[in-house]
Amino acid sequence: MEKPTLDIQIKTLPHQPGVYQYFDADEKLIYVGKAKDIKKRVSSYFTKTHDNGKTRVLVKKIASIKHIVVDTENDALLLENNLIKRYKPRYNVLLKDDKSYPWICLKNERFPRVFSTRRVFKDGSEYFGPYTSMKTVHTLLDLIKGLYALRTCNFNLSEANIEAGKYKVCLEYHLGNCKGPCEGLQTEEDYSKHIVAIRALLKGNFKDSLSQFKSQMKQLAQEMQFEAAQRIKEKIEILENYQAKSTIVNPKISNVDVFSIMSDESYAYINFLQLSYGSIIRSHTLEIKKKLDESDKELLELSITEIRQRFNSNSKEIYVPFKVDLGAAVKVTIPKLGDKKHILDLSLRNAKYYRMERFKQVKIIDPDRHANRIMAQMKSDLRLSEEPRHIECFDNSNIQGTNPVAACVVFKNGKPSKKDYRHFNIKTVEGPDDFASMEEVVYRRYKRLLDEDQPLPQLIIIDGGKGQLSSALKSLDALNLRNKIAIIGIAKRLEELFYPDDPIPLYLDKKSETLKVIQHLRNEAHRFGIEHHRNRRSKSALTTELETIPGIGEQTVVALMKAFKSVKRISEAKKEDLEKVVGVARAQKIIEYYNKK
Repeated sequence: MEKPTLDIQIKTLPHQPGVYQYFDADEKLIYVGKAKDIKKRVSSYFTKTHDNGKTRVLVKKIASIKHIVVDTENDALLLENNLIKRYKPRYNVLLKDDKSYPWICLKNERFPRVFSTRRVFKDGSEYFGPYTSMKTVHTLLDLIKGLYALRTCNFNLSEANIEAGKYKVCLEYHLGNCKGPCEGLQTEEDYSKHIVAIRALLKGNFKDSLSQFKSQMKQLAQEMQFEAAQRIKEKIEILENYQAKSTIVNPKISNVDVFSIMSDESYAYINFLQLSYGSIIRSHTLEIKKKLDESDKELLELSITEIRQRFNSNSKEIYVPFKVDLGAAVKVTIPKLGDKKHILDLSLRNAKYYRMERFKQVKIIDPDRHANRIMAQMKSDLRLSEEPRHIECFDNSNIQGTNPVAACVVFKNGKPSKKDYRHFNIKTVEGPDDFASMEEVVYRRYKRLLDEDQPLPQLIIIDGGKGQLSSALKSLDALNLRNKIAIIGIAKRLEELFYPDDPIPLYLDKKSETLKVIQHLRNEAHRFGIEHHRNRRSKSALTTELETIPGIGEQTVVALMKAFKSVKRISEAKKEDLEKVVGVARAQKIIEYYNKK
């Protein structure tokens, strides 16, 4: 398939938070941006008049667009930061400097310090974050300081140094903010208990800490220190809204490749997320056209090898949705819950959105491919021997038992073929009998197609359950068409399909495209049938009114309707105009009738 044009790429972007990337004609990344709604943000570049000259130049240079869908705006902000720092696109300025988002560090040392930092070192220390707001960091550090007495000095508190009396307690000790480990006044074991609690708090498990904080607030309120109590209340509110983890950056998930697959009858879409030091640094989706009936496992194994070679990835661990065989050199993890599962779900979402965009693009660029895929899917879902390129659906309409009619709608390649729609007035059935009516119209329809040597459908759909299906089968038997055309009945609950000689219905997924086509067929048949039924009832009512006039027969009514087109015009017509059509005597009777009314 040819590459979609820029306007088609824009039309098919998702209304989701995420990051968009602009590439020039040489496929070089020139700009990275974040958005709460990717489609709205990207569209604005091409619909607004830009005052900034650089922005106008950027828009002119955009040749293609890629995007990565994420869960929240915060995730988009962090991912944008990672991508800009890694690829340094020409038109990005704000995040190119050495500044980074803040982390909270639990220092790897005796009597660990807890502090904020913008730089991460591989020295065995623990890092939590990054945080998108420095206010959150300060709140957490203030909370920790308020709950736990920790040292703030950067002395080397080795056993030898403490025993040698190298350090003296500072003002923090006298204020009660530190218990004086520098003079051996606090044991390492006691200090470690605080660190365990702080670690839990930084991971997001601050239930115990919050309860202590709330106790402090109540105590202050009881002591009439309302300003101090209000300050603590504000911190609690911030903490309760704070999310301790980010999908995009998680220090626990380092140097991992994540793969997911989404496939249908004809194509497979494999998404690849590359994580480095806990950050997503790349997202790529590969589209594969199936040649044979390859399994998802085969396609995923093939794609993993191809993608890792293409992007020169040497990660020792990969996350996948099911077991794959990649040799002993790579550790394969199948996440079931937690952060690892979250990142795998994110990869699958990106594959799904990519697939949806391709469908939209294909409908515009290559309608045949879209139809071919739908037909292949319907053949598989409905257990047919051939693709249902020509489908016909029947529906009866006999509201209040009057003017029974039936409708036959025709779909070709999954789309309505309205010129082939047909109405039927029920001729042989007295009263409202849906079963007999269905038998009549199915017989008349296919008897005529056979007599005129017209092509028969591959699939007949009967709007009704087992009863209507049985009636339609009698007609197919009479015409010797049983087993030559596939036929199914659909119950009122649309996802329930009945097959001949099978008492157990087939249930389709409510989200399946096959069900959507069947639903469209059923709705069209219903609409078309009701429309015809209303017309018949309307004409019948009008004709009946004219025929009730003494001395006015059927031929006179036909002549009047041909001349005046409606009963209203006849009722309002002048006597001389009526005389021209039906003569003086009949014209006088019509005038007298409507004058009495």
